[in-house]
Amino acid sequence: MPSRHLCLKGLLLIGVLLPWPASAQQAPSGTPTPGSAEPAAPKPAAAPAPAQDRGSALFGRPEGADAAKLAPIAGPPLPTAAARLPLDKLKVPDGFKVELFASGVANARSMAQGEKGTLFVGTRSLDRVYAIRQIDGKPVVKVIASGLHRPNGVAFHKGALYVAELSKVWRFDDIENNLDTPPKPVLVTDDLPKDEAHGWKFIAVGPDEKLYVPVGAPGNILMPPETHAQIRRMDLDGRNVEVVARGVRNTVGFDWNPDTKQLTFTDNGRDWLSEDIPNDELNVLSQPGKQHFGYPFCHQGDFTDPEYGWGHSCSEFTAPVGLLGPHSAALGMRFYTGSQFPAAYRNAVLIARHGSWNRTRKIGGDVVVAKLGSDGKVASLEPFLTGFLQDNRYVGRPVDVLVARDGALLVSDDYNGAIYRVSYAP
Repeated sequence: MPSRHLCLKGLLLIGVLLPWPASAQQAPSGTPTPGSAEPAAPKPAAAPAPAQDRGSALFGRPEGADAAKLAPIAGPPLPTAAARLPLDKLKVPDGFKVELFASGVANARSMAQGEKGTLFVGTRSLDRVYAIRQIDGKPVVKVIASGLHRPNGVAFHKGALYVAELSKVWRFDDIENNLDTPPKPVLVTDDLPKDEAHGWKFIAVGPDEKLYVPVGAPGNILMPPETHAQIRRMDLDGRNVEVVARGVRNTVGFDWNPDTKQLTFTDNGRDWLSEDIPNDELNVLSQPGKQHFGYPFCHQGDFTDPEYGWGHSCSEFTAPVGLLGPHSAALGMRFYTGSQFPAAYRNAVLIARHGSWNRTRKIGGDVVVAKLGSDGKVASLEPFLTGFLQDNRYVGRPVDVLVARDGALLVSDDYNGAIYRVSYAP
């Protein structure tokens, strides 16, 4: 018994004289530590990373300080006063003149002209549609519709104005005779997706008396549902809907070639692949209902997507007839069918490039002219209206172009809320 007592005393003495291992010195979780009056709180489990929203414009943005600086560009909250518009910075070829057609047209986007000369203008970030009349040489701007959700698309046909919201198309009958008291609109269709990403519409009535309505891809890069990434056409009352083109990521401008009667359209390429790839496209629909233009498998006709291109070849899809610059945001386009411009512009394609935002060195912010060769492909792409991009910063952003009844070219600028007029007078 005494020997056992001495043994225990020896062990206790050794424990006092010799240090414990470091791990034994750490207080168990939840016990007081020296200098602390409260128990240390248990470390919370890490929250799962939020799922990325493929519908976001920032989906796919790479890591890195330079890319992190890039984001969609918001315009001024109010339309720019006429005296402060960048007219002195705008340049056109010799013999042409650019002047102000109308200011105070906040968020001016797609345009259509009535038989009596009224200019109708849609908006994307606002809820309204404008009508602009020239009275005694001065523009008078009226709001003829409001309370709409992204009424970007407008088309005029046989006295009626068609207006496309995000998921609906309306018709205003006999509108030019009732600008002060617009008629109650007639619903053409409400059978369109409600996705915000690429949901705003550009619409037009074709030579076949059909209404053409695009449905963009619901995000930057994804496998679209069967209901998206396409161009549809329908009767003017919304019936007999059919898909005429697939693989179209986002078109915000199209027109018909006056010679071939074929639909020609711009298409915006995917974002965040690189600074220089892919280009936006100019495409031609020659076989309605039978052509696929590549998205999301192939971009710019020759580059397979790193995520969705596996197992595919770009030869499976219809290639563009022209490339319009990487991330240039090519939007509204029209064939020049007027008689005011020189003969070299006859049936050439005038294209508004809204301008890149997810590119370090900006491109676009202009109107270019694409001249087609005998094979129907773009033979040249030349500057036409420039100056909206100054020192890598936008002072304006063209959205749509329209050949006016007098042969001049009208250009909308949603950044400044203005419409410009380009005429030729050597």
